[in-house]
Amino acid sequence: MTRAKIELGDVTPHNIKQLKKLNTVVFPVSYNDKFYKDVLEAGELAKLAYYNDIVVGAVCCRIDTSENSRRLYIMTLGCLYPYRRLGIGTLMVEHVLKYVEQDGNFDSIFLHVQVNNEGAIDFYKKFGFEIVETKEHYYKRIEPADAHVLQKTIRQPEATPLVNGIVPHAKTNGHD
Repeated sequence: MTRAKIELGDVTPHNIKQLKKLNTVVFPVSYNDKFYKDVLEAGELAKLAYYNDIVVGAVCCRIDTSENSRRLYIMTLGCLYPYRRLGIGTLMVEHVLKYVEQDGNFDSIFLHVQVNNEGAIDFYKKFGFEIVETKEHYYKRIEPADAHVLQKTIRQPEATPLVNGIVPHAKTNGHD
């Protein structure tokens, strides 16, 4: 038996319709034209997931600079049901984590998950995400309407860097 080929590919004007169709099937909410226009310009922050050359999943992110921090927001990350638990979601999350690590300038990664989506919550917890907030009435036209905010902290904002494991103290007149 040959092993399945799982890989990520760019979102382009030629395959954006596949992303739209995938999102319609995977998510209970719909995304507007601006979402897809932004995704086309997202570069490494938007990827289609292929299983033996068939589009079965996708991840779409954007950089969020609100709340005095630079955070990566996972707008969508999903996989068609028959292809779940094959490592495709893990590959997509690992791509996001690698992007954040290589960039080196993110405080955290966050996303919203419907409160009853225990499978997604457990999945993200495996990667170090934690529920940091619950937003009531986050979703319109779906039940439950509440969403958990899951976050993985990359670095503590305003943290004092350690030098050789010691917090450096302020120098007053150039002498210790």
